[in-house]
Amino acid sequence: MRNPFVDFRAWLRIGFSLLPGAALAHHGIANFDHNKDVAIGGMVTEIAFVNPHSWIYLDVTAADGAVTPWRCEMRAATVLRRSGWSKEMFAPGTKVEISGSPDRADPSTCYVSTIVLEDGTRLDRYGQMTKAERTRDVASPATLAGGVPNLNGDWATEQGVLTDPRGKSGAFLPLSVARGLEAGEVPDGARRFPASRGTPESLVEGPLEGLGLAAFPDPVTPTELGRAAAEALDASAMTERILGCEPDNILYDLSFEGHVNRLVQTEHEIRILYGFMDIERRIHMDIGEHPADLEPTFAGHSIGRWEDDVLVVDTVAFTPGFVSRVSNVMYGEEFHVVERFALEPDAMTLTREYVARDPRYFVGELRGKDVLQRAEVAYRPYDCDDRTVEP
Repeated sequence: MRNPFVDFRAWLRIGFSLLPGAALAHHGIANFDHNKDVAIGGMVTEIAFVNPHSWIYLDVTAADGAVTPWRCEMRAATVLRRSGWSKEMFAPGTKVEISGSPDRADPSTCYVSTIVLEDGTRLDRYGQMTKAERTRDVASPATLAGGVPNLNGDWATEQGVLTDPRGKSGAFLPLSVARGLEAGEVPDGARRFPASRGTPESLVEGPLEGLGLAAFPDPVTPTELGRAAAEALDASAMTERILGCEPDNILYDLSFEGHVNRLVQTEHEIRILYGFMDIERRIHMDIGEHPADLEPTFAGHSIGRWEDDVLVVDTVAFTPGFVSRVSNVMYGEEFHVVERFALEPDAMTLTREYVARDPRYFVGELRGKDVLQRAEVAYRPYDCDDRTVEP
């Protein structure tokens, strides 16, 4: 039997650089005061099952009969679906009781920790309403014509959750690990989730500043040019990049927040449809070299080849970007990415290892690894609808 903490430490090495992004993404947890509690009850008027955050809207009636419209933030629609939640559970007219944390600025906005339905059903923020099942026949057969591995199907990293199912405190860990721990536990090698209850970030006056880029180490060391470029960045533009409906890069976004990706494979090309921010990549399998004078794009130009059963993808011609969501280190026209995708059909996993270089902007190599598994739900477009700030 495998030691789950061995897997947990490996997951941290693979994905720890992603976790701060979950804290910062689209305002997220830092917008709420997790050192305070709020409890309301009312009737659902609308449910927005959207990404990056779902929202439940309700009318709350006071003892004097006054009605106040409230809205409360839930997790992204994609991860809620993976946990067995659906918009039909919150049809308009449904009576609910909600406990959570208040918004720091808006007295009628909250962060959902627990929802109790009229029939007594309790839904914790990270509650799993159905047992996650992954089918083995999504990409049958295991190989395609020519004997190459069949990568077709929907793939996602294991869900990440707080060890406190209510989402108030604890560490952010893989679901399989978190559910074996006490509620809110922070095991050795993990850190308490930034801005959750009792953390230093939760106690500062400006939580978004407390969770700023300087709070997290960069995955690479910038060159002098890279450092100068970072120092020249406009702070408001950087905030908008982190909090808005914008992608990060093809490396970071394949695993971000457990969204479901789709691979569509033919003899001549492999398309990767990202579940985060609707990035689309085309890997050309029928050419051996990149064409000259490529027009740079966000996703770059990718060519692929098979080395035994490993798909090797070489990508160049990127528009400028950043090495991760919480980094101010840039990459530019010399950014060069090599990825290796290895399928393990018995385990139903797809492992991607990557190496990226840009000698103009950072020193050495940016390396990383993702382990994707067959997703429990089908891929859907992200269709970003950020309702954090109401019009």
